[in-house]
Amino acid sequence: MNIKEGDLFPEVVGTTYDGKTIRLEDYRGNKNVVLYFYPKDLTPGCTREAIDFDRKLGELESLDTVVIGMSVDPPGSHETFATACGLHFPLLTDEGGALAEKLGILNERQMARRTTFILDKAGRVRRIFEVGQVDGHADEVVRAVRAL
Repeated sequence: MNIKEGDLFPEVVGTTYDGKTIRLEDYRGNKNVVLYFYPKDLTPGCTREAIDFDRKLGELESLDTVVIGMSVDPPGSHETFATACGLHFPLLTDEGGALAEKLGILNERQMARRTTFILDKAGRVRRIFEVGQVDGHADEVVRAVRAL
């Protein structure tokens, strides 16, 4: 991994499937960010993980925290995924995997390894989770955000 806890997270600018531009710097100073990378839209593990984060969204929002999902899938795939799962948080595309590669989380199949970054309001990485098991992961993230 090319980034560690305590580092300032690189600037991310992305567009959601519905054309909204998301800039991490827009959250600096007022929101924590849970940025989670996942391998592929509409796969069983990624679907469970997304739904779990969506269920925890209100709790995270009460902790001044936004959730953003990201994968190498194209925007149209994200739209299908978000609609099928009823997601209420943005999904960004890292098409081509440039950010995942920069972070050191791009695997040999050119997909992001399941990794969650918790960024504090200053944009610093406070926690990194290399996720092996999606069940319970959203709860673990909530506990980590509470501890900020």
